[in-house]
Amino acid sequence: AVIRHSIGRCGAMGLTEVVRTIPYHGAMLSDLARRFRAGRYDLLVLVDYPGFNVRLAGVASAADVPVLYYIAPQLWAWGSGRASKLRSCTRELAVVLPFEESFFRRLDIRATFVGHPLLDRPSPPSRALSRERIGLTGSGPVLGIFPGSRAQEVGRMWPLFRQAARLVEETCPEVQVVVAGCEDFPYPEGDGFIVHRDAPDEVLSTLDAALCKSGTITLQAALAEVPIVIAYRMHPVTHFIARRVLTIPRIGLVNLIAGRDVAPELIQGAATPQALAAAALSLLDRGSSEARAQREAFPDVRSRLGTPGAAERVAAIAARLVA
Repeated sequence: AVIRHSIGRCGAMGLTEVVRTIPYHGAMLSDLARRFRAGRYDLLVLVDYPGFNVRLAGVASAADVPVLYYIAPQLWAWGSGRASKLRSCTRELAVVLPFEESFFRRLDIRATFVGHPLLDRPSPPSRALSRERIGLTGSGPVLGIFPGSRAQEVGRMWPLFRQAARLVEETCPEVQVVVAGCEDFPYPEGDGFIVHRDAPDEVLSTLDAALCKSGTITLQAALAEVPIVIAYRMHPVTHFIARRVLTIPRIGLVNLIAGRDVAPELIQGAATPQALAAAALSLLDRGSSEARAQREAFPDVRSRLGTPGAAERVAAIAARLVA
């Protein structure tokens, strides 16, 4: 395998942030279009990243390269405006959420539910071993903070989660706070918190409750049976547009898959340190009705995600398309 381009420098959340990545994306698209036209590829497998990959699918299709899209664009959230584009430029979608297969088939787009790849992740170490690796020594409850991995979202979510955790400490001095950190972010003013980098599953295995930004981490927490509070803030312009475009009543994947409010969601102005702290405190009490309700819902969420083997099912689809 040869890496032609890296999208590591392209990570951005929100419309205003994405604008700065346009020149690099344009150069990638031009180079890949040239390679497709040269007849070098028999199949293009796209993975997530819809802002760029939907355009790339069109370029590949125009060059007669069949396209398999794995982890498809979330048209069910943002509206079906791209449906005709996906229908015309993809051979098949391999979808990872249980409701997506029927959704896309209603739009006359061939789709197959392959199960969620999170089910194939190796089991994390035991709680005792993870606590030792992370450096947890006390007997008090453990609160996790998951502010994201992209610079823009971490910069926006970290101060909010940090302030909420400080309020939790005031009410529950014995609490221990662990931040699921990414490699390069400094997490300022986090004195007393433990920052454990690039190992979210290991962090989850130690927790009694967590503050999570919306995204796949909410499913990881559900699989680890950790009660969570979901929060998100975005650029005001992005939020203004999103409110008028989103077609779903919830943003947390754990809630979307369950079809109901399993975990509380605090978005934009509702995401205050005080509200987050109050919700977290109720979850840190393992005997509370809020904590019990989430734990009772998690097995149903897990069962809806399918069975292990997503990668093998995608590979089988790819083999069929090039046969």
